[in-house]
Amino acid sequence: MIPCHSKSGKRIFVMGLGLSGLATVEALVEGGAHVTAWDDRAERRASAGRRDAIVAAPESVDWAEFDYLVLSPGIPHTHPEPHPAAAAAEEAGVPIIGDVELLLAECPDANIVAITGTNGKSTTTALIGHIFETAGKRSQVGGNLGTPVLSFEPLGADGTYILELSSYQLELTPSLAPEIAILLNISPDHLDRHGGLKGYIEAKTRIFAKQGAEDTAIVGIDDADAAAIADKLETQAPKLIRISGKDNAAADLRYSGSSLVACGNPVLSLVPAKTLPGDHNHQNAAAAFAACRAAGVDAAVIAEAMFSFPGLAHRQELVTERDGIRYVNDSKATNADASERALGCYEPIYWIAGGRAKEGGITPLKPYFARIRHAFLIGESAKSFGETLGKAVPHSECGTLDKAVDAAHSLAKKEHLPGATLLLSPAAASFDQFDSFEQRGDRFRDQVLRLTEIDDSGEARS
Repeated sequence: MIPCHSKSGKRIFVMGLGLSGLATVEALVEGGAHVTAWDDRAERRASAGRRDAIVAAPESVDWAEFDYLVLSPGIPHTHPEPHPAAAAAEEAGVPIIGDVELLLAECPDANIVAITGTNGKSTTTALIGHIFETAGKRSQVGGNLGTPVLSFEPLGADGTYILELSSYQLELTPSLAPEIAILLNISPDHLDRHGGLKGYIEAKTRIFAKQGAEDTAIVGIDDADAAAIADKLETQAPKLIRISGKDNAAADLRYSGSSLVACGNPVLSLVPAKTLPGDHNHQNAAAAFAACRAAGVDAAVIAEAMFSFPGLAHRQELVTERDGIRYVNDSKATNADASERALGCYEPIYWIAGGRAKEGGITPLKPYFARIRHAFLIGESAKSFGETLGKAVPHSECGTLDKAVDAAHSLAKKEHLPGATLLLSPAAASFDQFDSFEQRGDRFRDQVLRLTEIDDSGEARS
């Protein structure tokens, strides 16, 4: 934990008491601040009370008495309309910040690598963290990914915080000036929270706002909006590195053939990096390579780390590869846009899909239907997904995930086609049958390992 000594004696209201909110309460109290906290859930309010915070609803306090409002990133402070706590703080002139801003105040000498983008930021953040660990560089990884930042260990000038930052978090971190900042891509997302695409782009570009001439800005240019941001940065302070997951000649570091290429020369083959398939992961790898080289990591160490990177659970996670069949857990793909990335990486595919459908279903995936050998459909959307597949893709309505995995495994083994991949990439939410996409992915992984163990030994291991 990082005690917030810089806020000793300050009166601070913490709104939102999830993992990061409770870590914030604990760090502020430990640092000597006077903390008032609130969450709509009674059990979370009780947890804050046990951490010596005063528990009070935002409408019951005098906001003129507070020095800061620390707001959970999930709570709106501007669009579509501000939460009452944010509105009251704004009216009283109370600064609204997030927990990352508190981290920066407590550890001003530590280096910061900050990663944002609509897609791929979790994989890129974890990959950079893995490379730093392999290189023996002192670091902590978290933010929007996993560990709340105030649960980190305090780091000085010899350490680096590797932070995944959402657009919400960037709006609440006015002091952010990372030594290395990465913007992977831009596509329409969270538009209601930012008043439209323009506001969303403005939030993302905050990651570069306070960088200086010695800092590094890494920008993916595989979409028009991010490429335009790179062009604007050309005349600003940071050192700019354009990256691409494709053979884009405008990029300083791009993927070409099977390697990352800089100045026309291959710098790293990605063939051994089995957990980084597809254009989107090639861009993630380019971002990580550029960031780690800027941080002084040797290229050979970066290569070693990329080849040993285990990937992230539920994001094209390679569960196992047996008898020429890859088993891939992409349970995080809860809509068609997310599943598109996985379907573009493999062929032939034994595809497990379905759940609680999002608007548009799987219609956008029609260009990838030729890659699908057979679809195994589950959950509420099984019938509608089957109607969309029609005669273009052989499919079975399996109902449950367990039945789908059994059927897909049997058919993949029977056909024994080169390059076969049994892929869970549901293109739908999990809530019809599971509590979360994580639970769905865990069930898939367990089922796959059980089946492949039976294949290896003739019976399941106890």
